[in-house]
Amino acid sequence: MQQEIRQNYGRMLDEKLMELEKSGEKPSLLLHACCAPCSSHTLLYLHERFRITLYFYNPNIAPESEYDFRKSELKRLVSELGFNIPVIDEDYDPKPFYELAQGLENEPERGERCRRCIALRLRAAGKKAAELGQDYFTTTLTISPHKDSSYINRCGGIISGECGVPYLFSDFKKHDGYKHSIELSRQYCLYRQDYCGCVFSRRNKQ
Repeated sequence: MQQEIRQNYGRMLDEKLMELEKSGEKPSLLLHACCAPCSSHTLLYLHERFRITLYFYNPNIAPESEYDFRKSELKRLVSELGFNIPVIDEDYDPKPFYELAQGLENEPERGERCRRCIALRLRAAGKKAAELGQDYFTTTLTISPHKDSSYINRCGGIISGECGVPYLFSDFKKHDGYKHSIELSRQYCLYRQDYCGCVFSRRNKQ
Protein backbone atom coordinates (compact mmCIF):
# COMPACT_ATOMS: atom_id res chain seq x y z
CA MET A 1 0.00 0.00 0.00
CA GLN A 2 1.41 3.36 -1.01
CA GLN A 3 2.24 5.57 1.95
CA GLU A 4 0.33 8.84 2.11
CA ILE A 5 2.45 11.95 1.57
CA ARG A 6 1.96 14.24 4.58
CA GLN A 7 1.16 17.82 3.73
CA ASN A 8 2.02 20.85 5.84
CA TYR A 9 -1.35 22.56 5.69
CA GLY A 10 -0.28 25.34 8.02
CA ARG A 11 2.53 26.27 5.64
CA MET A 12 0.14 26.09 2.69
CA LEU A 13 -2.10 28.65 4.38
CA ASP A 14 0.84 30.92 5.23
CA GLU A 15 1.94 30.83 1.60
CA LYS A 16 -1.57 31.70 0.42
CA LEU A 17 -1.76 34.64 2.82
CA MET A 18 1.63 35.92 1.63
CA GLU A 19 0.47 35.60 -1.96
CA LEU A 20 -2.66 37.64 -1.22
CA GLU A 21 -0.67 40.28 0.67
CA LYS A 22 1.64 40.76 -2.32
CA SER A 23 -1.21 40.92 -4.81
CA GLY A 24 -3.34 43.27 -2.71
CA GLU A 25 -6.37 41.06 -3.38
CA LYS A 26 -8.99 40.43 -0.71
CA PRO A 27 -11.12 37.52 -1.91
CA SER A 28 -14.37 36.36 -0.33
CA LEU A 29 -14.32 33.39 2.02
CA LEU A 30 -17.13 31.31 3.45
CA LEU A 31 -15.85 30.16 6.84
CA HIS A 32 -17.72 27.26 8.40
CA ALA A 33 -17.79 27.86 12.16
CA CYS A 34 -18.27 25.11 14.73
CA CYS A 35 -18.32 27.45 17.76
CA ALA A 36 -17.14 30.83 19.04
CA PRO A 37 -13.89 29.68 20.73
CA CYS A 38 -12.61 27.95 17.59
CA SER A 39 -13.65 30.97 15.50
CA SER A 40 -11.87 33.54 17.68
CA HIS A 41 -8.25 33.02 16.62
CA THR A 42 -9.31 32.00 13.12
CA LEU A 43 -11.18 35.25 12.51
CA LEU A 44 -8.31 37.37 13.78
CA TYR A 45 -5.87 35.42 11.63
CA LEU A 46 -7.88 35.72 8.41
CA HIS A 47 -9.93 38.90 8.48
CA GLU A 48 -7.26 41.17 6.99
CA ARG A 49 -6.82 38.94 3.93
CA PHE A 50 -10.40 37.84 3.24
CA ARG A 51 -13.93 39.21 3.09
CA ILE A 52 -15.40 36.63 5.44
CA THR A 53 -18.91 35.25 5.74
CA LEU A 54 -19.41 32.93 8.71
CA TYR A 55 -21.56 29.84 8.24
CA PHE A 56 -22.97 28.07 11.29
CA TYR A 57 -24.12 24.62 10.20
CA ASN A 58 -23.68 21.92 12.84
CA PRO A 59 -26.53 19.37 12.89
CA ASN A 60 -24.45 17.18 15.22
CA ILE A 61 -25.01 19.53 18.17
CA ALA A 62 -27.56 18.42 20.76
CA PRO A 63 -29.79 19.40 22.40
CA GLU A 64 -31.38 22.33 20.56
CA SER A 65 -30.72 24.66 23.50
CA GLU A 66 -27.00 23.88 23.15
CA TYR A 67 -27.16 24.61 19.43
CA ASP A 68 -28.86 27.95 20.01
CA PHE A 69 -26.42 28.97 22.74
CA ARG A 70 -23.33 28.16 20.68
CA LYS A 71 -24.82 30.11 17.80
CA SER A 72 -25.55 33.12 20.01
CA GLU A 73 -22.00 33.03 21.41
CA LEU A 74 -20.61 33.11 17.87
CA LYS A 75 -22.69 36.16 17.02
CA ARG A 76 -21.68 37.85 20.27
CA LEU A 77 -18.01 37.26 19.50
CA VAL A 78 -18.30 38.85 16.06
CA SER A 79 -20.06 41.86 17.57
CA GLU A 80 -17.52 42.31 20.35
CA LEU A 81 -14.60 41.95 17.95
CA GLY A 82 -16.11 44.85 16.02
CA PHE A 83 -15.97 43.01 12.70
CA ASN A 84 -18.54 43.70 10.00
CA ILE A 85 -18.90 40.00 9.22
CA PRO A 86 -22.25 38.43 8.32
CA VAL A 87 -23.23 35.22 10.09
CA ILE A 88 -25.43 32.77 8.19
CA ASP A 89 -27.03 30.13 10.37
CA GLU A 90 -29.23 27.19 9.49
CA ASP A 91 -32.32 26.15 11.44
CA TYR A 92 -31.80 23.35 13.92
CA ASP A 93 -32.20 20.02 12.14
CA PRO A 94 -30.27 17.07 13.63
CA LYS A 95 -31.84 14.48 11.32
CA PRO A 96 -28.95 14.38 8.77
CA PHE A 97 -26.49 13.70 11.56
CA TYR A 98 -28.48 10.88 13.15
CA GLU A 99 -28.93 9.27 9.75
CA LEU A 100 -25.17 9.16 9.11
CA ALA A 101 -24.48 8.00 12.69
CA GLN A 102 -26.65 4.87 12.44
CA GLY A 103 -24.55 1.84 13.33
CA LEU A 104 -21.64 4.06 14.38
CA GLU A 105 -22.91 5.12 17.79
CA ASN A 106 -20.01 3.45 19.64
CA GLU A 107 -17.24 4.73 17.37
CA PRO A 108 -14.48 6.63 19.22
CA GLU A 109 -13.66 10.30 18.69
CA ARG A 110 -11.98 10.79 15.28
CA GLY A 111 -13.57 7.52 14.09
CA GLU A 112 -15.84 6.92 11.12
CA ARG A 113 -18.81 8.71 12.66
CA CYS A 114 -16.72 11.85 13.13
CA ARG A 115 -15.35 11.63 9.60
CA ARG A 116 -18.85 11.40 8.16
CA CYS A 117 -19.99 14.30 10.34
CA ILE A 118 -17.11 16.48 9.14
CA ALA A 119 -17.85 15.59 5.52
CA LEU A 120 -21.52 16.48 6.01
CA ARG A 121 -20.69 19.92 7.35
CA LEU A 122 -17.99 20.63 4.78
CA ARG A 123 -20.27 19.56 1.95
CA ALA A 124 -22.95 21.97 3.19
CA ALA A 125 -20.34 24.73 3.43
CA GLY A 126 -19.10 24.07 -0.09
CA LYS A 127 -22.66 24.16 -1.42
CA LYS A 128 -23.38 27.42 0.39
CA ALA A 129 -20.13 28.94 -0.88
CA ALA A 130 -21.13 28.06 -4.45
CA GLU A 131 -24.62 29.53 -3.95
CA LEU A 132 -23.13 32.80 -2.68
CA GLY A 133 -20.40 32.98 -5.33
CA GLN A 134 -17.59 32.89 -2.78
CA ASP A 135 -13.96 32.71 -3.89
CA TYR A 136 -12.99 30.16 -1.19
CA PHE A 137 -14.45 28.10 1.61
CA THR A 138 -12.90 26.47 4.69
CA THR A 139 -13.67 25.53 8.30
CA THR A 140 -12.54 26.42 11.81
CA LEU A 141 -12.39 22.72 12.71
CA THR A 142 -8.64 22.38 12.09
CA ILE A 143 -7.87 24.48 15.18
CA SER A 144 -8.94 21.64 17.47
CA PRO A 145 -6.26 19.20 18.65
CA HIS A 146 -9.06 16.63 18.94
CA LYS A 147 -9.77 16.70 15.19
CA ASP A 148 -7.79 15.08 12.37
CA SER A 149 -6.72 18.13 10.38
CA SER A 150 -5.22 16.00 7.60
CA TYR A 151 -8.57 14.30 7.03
CA ILE A 152 -10.43 17.63 7.18
CA ASN A 153 -8.19 19.12 4.51
CA ARG A 154 -8.34 16.06 2.26
CA CYS A 155 -12.11 16.06 2.58
CA GLY A 156 -12.26 19.78 1.80
CA GLY A 157 -10.17 19.25 -1.31
CA ILE A 158 -12.50 16.53 -2.57
CA ILE A 159 -15.61 18.62 -1.90
CA SER A 160 -13.99 21.56 -3.66
CA GLY A 161 -13.97 19.46 -6.82
CA GLU A 162 -17.68 18.72 -6.33
CA CYS A 163 -18.88 22.27 -5.66
CA GLY A 164 -16.45 24.17 -7.88
CA VAL A 165 -15.22 26.51 -5.12
CA PRO A 166 -11.54 26.39 -4.08
CA TYR A 167 -10.94 25.05 -0.60
CA LEU A 168 -8.62 27.08 1.64
CA PHE A 169 -6.24 24.51 3.13
CA SER A 170 -5.37 25.26 6.73
CA ASP A 171 -4.16 24.10 10.10
CA PHE A 172 -5.22 26.82 12.50
CA LYS A 173 -3.42 25.11 15.40
CA LYS A 174 -0.15 26.41 13.95
CA HIS A 175 1.40 29.60 15.38
CA ASP A 176 -0.08 28.66 18.78
CA GLY A 177 -3.56 29.08 17.31
CA TYR A 178 -5.25 26.76 19.78
CA LYS A 179 -3.50 28.42 22.72
CA HIS A 180 -4.52 31.83 21.39
CA SER A 181 -8.14 30.67 21.11
CA ILE A 182 -8.10 29.73 24.80
CA GLU A 183 -6.71 33.16 25.71
CA LEU A 184 -9.37 34.88 23.59
CA SER A 185 -12.07 32.75 25.17
CA ARG A 186 -11.00 34.05 28.58
CA GLN A 187 -10.78 37.62 27.31
CA TYR A 188 -14.30 37.57 25.84
CA CYS A 189 -15.77 35.19 28.46
CA LEU A 190 -16.76 32.71 25.76
CA TYR A 191 -18.55 29.51 26.57
CA ARG A 192 -16.10 26.64 26.06
CA GLN A 193 -18.05 23.40 25.80
CA ASP A 194 -16.49 20.18 27.13
CA TYR A 195 -17.80 17.97 24.33
CA CYS A 196 -17.78 18.24 20.55
CA GLY A 197 -21.52 18.62 20.27
CA CYS A 198 -23.21 15.29 19.61
CA VAL A 199 -24.87 13.06 22.19
CA PHE A 200 -22.21 10.40 21.63
CA SER A 201 -19.29 12.70 22.42
CA ARG A 202 -21.18 13.99 25.47
CA ARG A 203 -21.74 10.41 26.66
CA ASN A 204 -18.01 9.71 26.37
CA LYS A 205 -17.27 12.67 28.66
CA GLN A 206 -19.41 11.28 31.47
